[in-house]
Amino acid sequence: VCCVCGVFRNNECEIFHESFWLNRFQNCASVKYTGLCSCRKTGLEAKMSVGGKKGSSIFSGFRALGLYSNHLPHVVRFHKKHREFYIVTAVGQCFHTYNVKKLGIVAVSNALPADIACLAADRMLVYAAHGKVVSAFAKNTQVVHTYEGHQADVHLLLPFGDHLISVDKENVVIVWDVESEDTYLRISFDNASFEVRAVMHPSTYLNKILFGSSQGSLQLWNIKSNKLLYMFPGWASAVTVLQQTPGVDVVGVGLASGQIIIHNIKFNETLMKFQQDWGPITALSFRTDGHPIMAAGSPVGHIGLWDLEEKKLVGQMRDAHTTAIAGLTFLHAEPLLITNGADNAIRVWIFDVAGGEGRLLRFRMGHSAPPNKIQHYNQSGQHILSAGQDGTLQSFSVVHERFNKSLGHGSLNKKKAKKKSVIHDTAKLPPITTFASESARQSDWDGIVACHQGFLVATTWNYQKSSMGAHKLEPERFNKNRALNAVDVTSCGNFAVIALSSGHIDVYNMQSGLHRGQYGKDRAHSGPVRGVAVDALNQLTVSAGADKLVKIWKFTSKELLHTDNLPASPASTLLHRDSGMLALALDDFTISIFDMETKRTVRRFSGQRGTFSPDGRWLHLVDCFLVDAAAVSISFSPTGNFLASSHVDTLGIYLWSNNALCSLVSLRPLPADYEPTVVMLPGTCPIKDDEEVEKVGAESLEMSEYMSPAQLEKQLITLSLLPDSRWKNLLQLDIIKKRNKPQEPPKVPKAAPFFIPTIPGLIPHYSPFSFPSLSQSKVVNLGVLAQKSRFYLQLEDALDSNLYEDPVGLLKEMGPSAIDSELRVLAPDMGGDIRVMQSFLKMISTMLLLKRDFDLAQAYLALFLKLHLRIIADHPSLMEEAERVQELLEETWTSTQTLLNQSMCLLSYIKSALL
Repeated sequence: VCCVCGVFRNNECEIFHESFWLNRFQNCASVKYTGLCSCRKTGLEAKMSVGGKKGSSIFSGFRALGLYSNHLPHVVRFHKKHREFYIVTAVGQCFHTYNVKKLGIVAVSNALPADIACLAADRMLVYAAHGKVVSAFAKNTQVVHTYEGHQADVHLLLPFGDHLISVDKENVVIVWDVESEDTYLRISFDNASFEVRAVMHPSTYLNKILFGSSQGSLQLWNIKSNKLLYMFPGWASAVTVLQQTPGVDVVGVGLASGQIIIHNIKFNETLMKFQQDWGPITALSFRTDGHPIMAAGSPVGHIGLWDLEEKKLVGQMRDAHTTAIAGLTFLHAEPLLITNGADNAIRVWIFDVAGGEGRLLRFRMGHSAPPNKIQHYNQSGQHILSAGQDGTLQSFSVVHERFNKSLGHGSLNKKKAKKKSVIHDTAKLPPITTFASESARQSDWDGIVACHQGFLVATTWNYQKSSMGAHKLEPERFNKNRALNAVDVTSCGNFAVIALSSGHIDVYNMQSGLHRGQYGKDRAHSGPVRGVAVDALNQLTVSAGADKLVKIWKFTSKELLHTDNLPASPASTLLHRDSGMLALALDDFTISIFDMETKRTVRRFSGQRGTFSPDGRWLHLVDCFLVDAAAVSISFSPTGNFLASSHVDTLGIYLWSNNALCSLVSLRPLPADYEPTVVMLPGTCPIKDDEEVEKVGAESLEMSEYMSPAQLEKQLITLSLLPDSRWKNLLQLDIIKKRNKPQEPPKVPKAAPFFIPTIPGLIPHYSPFSFPSLSQSKVVNLGVLAQKSRFYLQLEDALDSNLYEDPVGLLKEMGPSAIDSELRVLAPDMGGDIRVMQSFLKMISTMLLLKRDFDLAQAYLALFLKLHLRIIADHPSLMEEAERVQELLEETWTSTQTLLNQSMCLLSYIKSALL
């Protein structure tokens, strides 16, 4: 029996797990998929974590930042109901959907078992190929169809009406029926003579599909009759792209030689040829807004613009991407060009300027190479600084993507770099290895200092200006073969402390960039400095070097105060300024905690490097979980709500939510033989715009108005939230009436004004009774005075239905005087009945059972007992119901008092701890 689902082990077990468990429970709160699961026969291991119990007890995956695109071409969809274009890009095992007007992410698909190898879409569905399987997604999120039958990996997809065409790497073409998932047609090509590299449907050609091969030839097939209609000899170069032009019968063919052929397939006639000097054609697109322009992508990131009427090159968009152009699409009847590439960027270009070249309108961009270091910026915890191997320093917002920004690429000559492209800047700096930031004086001068790989110069950066700063901090006494190892910025933002591989530590002024001294007469350490930090009050500076020494210096006088030996050389250090605790990750895979106040080591842990929690209580091994890729850098939010991590060979930043903030987490020591389970890295989540709610899918999503629940938990009592004047003075109503009694009788006016009689209450109601006119009899009808009220009738009906919501709601609308009158007439001597009085007590019992409107139940019951206590004592049925009310009161108050005592004890404990 299988280890997870309990089904019998067979050949379909792996397919069952990957499709059933992953697709259905990927977003479930109670089941977390942490890896592929199948039988031992396939050599895989069960890694399913149910309820998160075997995963992390503190952290749970929240979302990923900075992931936008990969090497696969994007897909453009048009939603007829919304009248809007959407972009679909693949990112690993899922795909993202963006709107074109703001490039805001509106949907993220469920993750697939493997990375997406090909992407396509039609009016209703999005198709993604992963391995030998093709999955169809509805509403951009959920898998609704799965097509299995290929014996090799699928690399080409083409939706075709009610059918889907897929091509695998063994040159097998399968035509699927989309709805039934059945195979409609299977075509096998010979790899030696015709290896399929591109596929398209010529416009207006019924049931016709055009295939392009790596040998250069083209074949036109009728898939309904399964016949080869025509074979085009080609141009002695592999076909890389097939694209329909705005003209019928005319097809654009991109070749590996860099040629672009505009060919008429009806007459087998080549209309024009273009030659691109940047390598093979990676993408083609044609404008449809009245301008005969063709755009062609290249492997170096350039885009060529060709005029089809004049048959010449009219523009070049150089360095549109730093990697190959994966896909480019002109929007229908609009001067907008959408491009994406493997550099993790999506760009929208608008053609509204003279010269024919596109202008960058909007973009979404992340790192094109994995990040080296991440760190939260300022105390809000809403921005994360990230230095990537691509040489850029970027800021990612955890709130919304529109707050993301790039600080650019470091350069020794900023003015020269602005004139030239950053890619061709010969003075650009290598990637940033580490940096330090402080926001205290960010409005006055630079607040970020960065060290570059194998470089002696430290650079400053300005967060508000989103650019490289004004200063380059370079010690003048060294040659160029030294490098910077560590850096820190003081909490006041005025000074930067820089440590070198030669053992020297220098101090610079952040405002002027001038050198303000060094630690030690010759040098601070005899070997490379691995870490340096300044305390919160700028009194002490601590440094750790490869010479296995920790030294504490006076910050102002640079005097050495203390030296401590370490069991091994430190790899890195981290100072928690609020507590004065220094964490040192040593080369022997242990962590030492050094107290700067007592100047001694207070803790030792076995493990890897870690990060302090904001309160300084957590550092390492209060929890343990595994991820598929090793962590390179982690950063704990200053507010304690998120842990951010970056990993090997991944471009994104992953956020893990801290469960200890919203629930009780019991931290127990882990056993020595504890083996953590693998946890999947979190995926990207769509963020709703503040101004509007994005609508994507076949049907628009209607957002209903939020209604606060009447009761959060049944263990808690709920108050009515009515004003105190409505219920608090019910017992003192006689005293209030006596105090407000007028001293003189009211005077009758000479001419009474016209009025309509109303029933007294907070909400006025017109009286349904009409007064007799002068012409009618003056005999008083006593039946009118004895008529039952609405509240009285509802209590009578509730005896049979046992539903007391209506009478309670009616009492809530009344004022104190009206409530007093209604309760008085329940007595038999006032025209009432014992059964109705019993119904009133049952109403109070229902309110106590539901634990709702607790204050009103107490007030109504107190007034009822004050008015009818003697009558209750004389009737056994009322006494029995009153005893039941008493039991419910005692039970409810006991549980409430217990909760209050617990809260008061916890508050007293917290106060004592703070004092």
